Amino acid sequence: MCIVCTHTIHRAKHHFGWSRDFEPALVAKAGETIHFECLDSSGGQLGKGATVEMLGRLDFGKINPVTGPVYVEGAKPGDALKVTIRRFVPSGVGWTANIPGFGLLSDQFKEPALHMWNYDPISMAPALYGPGGRVPLKPFAGTIGLAPAEPGLHSVVPPRRVGGNLDIRDLTSGVTLYLPVEVEGALFSIGDTHAAQGDGEVCGTAIESQMEVEATIELVKDARLKSPRFTTTEPVTRHLDGAGYEVTTGIGPDLMTGAREALMRMIDLLGEEHGMSSIDAYLLCSVCGDLRISEIVDAPNWVVSFYFPRIVFA
Repeated sequence: MCIVCTHTIHRAKHHFGWSRDFEPALVAKAGETIHFECLDSSGGQLGKGATVEMLGRLDFGKINPVTGPVYVEGAKPGDALKVTIRRFVPSGVGWTANIPGFGLLSDQFKEPALHMWNYDPISMAPALYGPGGRVPLKPFAGTIGLAPAEPGLHSVVPPRRVGGNLDIRDLTSGVTLYLPVEVEGALFSIGDTHAAQGDGEVCGTAIESQMEVEATIELVKDARLKSPRFTTTEPVTRHLDGAGYEVTTGIGPDLMTGAREALMRMIDLLGEEHGMSSIDAYLLCSVCGDLRISEIVDAPNWVVSFYFPRIVFA
C-alpha cells in the first residue's frame, strides 16, 4: 500500500492505443503521487499456467494496455510532464515469448515459443532460466507516455515523440522522465511493465510481468521538448556487470544488418558454450543482453556489438 499516494487508478481503468479524445480516468494536480495498477502486455491473456498453444489464440486488440489516462491540471501544449518513478510492486509471475512475425530475427524464428517465469517479488532474486541460467531482475515500465496532438486513435506499438512504447529498460525506480505535452491536460498513461529486459528487446518481448507502479507527476512550464529525455541518479547496469560480458559484433554499412549479425553470433556462441537451443538463446538474449552501437563514424562500415552478461551463468 502506498502511504504517500494521493490517488490510485485500478487496472480496470486501462486503454489501448493513444487518443487526445480519451476520457480521463483521473484528474490530478501537478505534484501529486499516483498509484497505478498495471496489466502485463498481454492484457492478462498469458497469466500463470499459460501454454505455448495460447500464443496462437492471442487477441492482438488487447495487447499492451496502459493504465490511465491522467489529466494533469494546468498542463498545456509546449509544457513538459516531469514523471518521477518511485516504486514498482511486482507480481512474481512473468512470460517471454517468440511471437511469429515479430522480433529482430522473425525471418529465422517462425514458430511460437513461450517461457514462463516465477520470481520472488520481495527479494527480486535472479530468476531461473533452464539449467544453470539466472537472470538478474530490474523492474521498469516499457510503455509510458502522453496523448499526441494528432486526432484519431494511434497504435500503442511504436514509440512516439510524446513517449509510448519506449521499452527503455532504464526507466526504473528513481528515474525522472520528461515528456513533451501536446494536448491540454497531457493525458498520461503507463503500463507494459517488465521484470527484466536487454537493450533492444531483440525477440520482441522482455520478462512481461504485471505490476503496480507509483509515480509523482509534476509540470515544467514552456519546456518546449522535442522528444522524451530522462535522468538517472545511479549506475544503470550494475545488476549485470559483476562477472563481465561476452561480446559479439556485426560489421558493415547497415546498422540493422549489423545488429542482426551481432545477435545471431551471440545465439551461436550460447549454443556452443552452454548447449542451448537457438530459440532458448534468442529469448534469453532479449531479456538480458544489450545491443550497442560501438562505432558509427568510420565509413563505410559501422560496428554493432551484442553484450551478454556472464553473471547469468556464473
